[in-house]
Amino acid sequence: MHGQKFISELTANGHYSLTTKEAVNALGSSPVATRAALRRLRQKGELAMPYKGFYVIVPPEFRNIGCLPASHFIPYLMNHLGEKYYAGLLSAAEYNGAAHQRPQVFQVVAAKNKPEIICGQVRVVFIARKNMEKIPTLDFKTPRGYLKISTPAATAFDLVGYPHHAAGFDNVATILAELAEKLDGNELIKIAELSPIAWAQRLGYLLDLVGAQNKTEELSEYIAQKKPVVVPLVPSQPCQGISRLKRWRIMINAKVEAEV
Repeated sequence: MHGQKFISELTANGHYSLTTKEAVNALGSSPVATRAALRRLRQKGELAMPYKGFYVIVPPEFRNIGCLPASHFIPYLMNHLGEKYYAGLLSAAEYNGAAHQRPQVFQVVAAKNKPEIICGQVRVVFIARKNMEKIPTLDFKTPRGYLKISTPAATAFDLVGYPHHAAGFDNVATILAELAEKLDGNELIKIAELSPIAWAQRLGYLLDLVGAQNKTEELSEYIAQKKPVVVPLVPSQPCQGISRLKRWRIMINAKVEAEV
């Protein structure tokens, strides 16, 4: 079968990704000839290769970015790699309706770190979270299928846990202000059980800061029972002579301001 025809058949059946092995089988040619055919299609901009041996078909409406959007191919790539994943942090915040500004990169949480993917103008970064398989997710419908995203409560914890991946605590607070209405106190406790206690302390403080005190009662009781050590709000900054907040057992060693 001709390469172009093969691609047309795939898209006609709603498939927008393929592996080298699948192409060899379908085209019935040698691996060398198949790779040459795939390379020609890449040069024309009809195919892109976000990961070695894994190709995506680029429809005309996405040729200008040189790849399929990450949300369209990540589920298929992670399935191909046999790895669990979820779209998290700023990407999940966007899908949960709390994107203050469109994230520049697509953020995927996986069990272990992977190199970032650059495919045309599309950038995907991976953030490692060892117990990510236990984190609750939602299925978000995309034009190519379903994307797993973290729930609002799980997103809130990840943002606080990885602030350097979320443009810092000012931005985290801004997103939490928008995410707050979707948070549920009992859901927060479930994620707290799966997260370092310091994340719960910082999250409780930030939610209070953005006026979401009605969401933090259960979290406050949870922390009181755990009696954790007092932690700094921003771990990388000094804490001498800093006021402590008893409710969250936290040292306020930075001024956090949410954009409104």
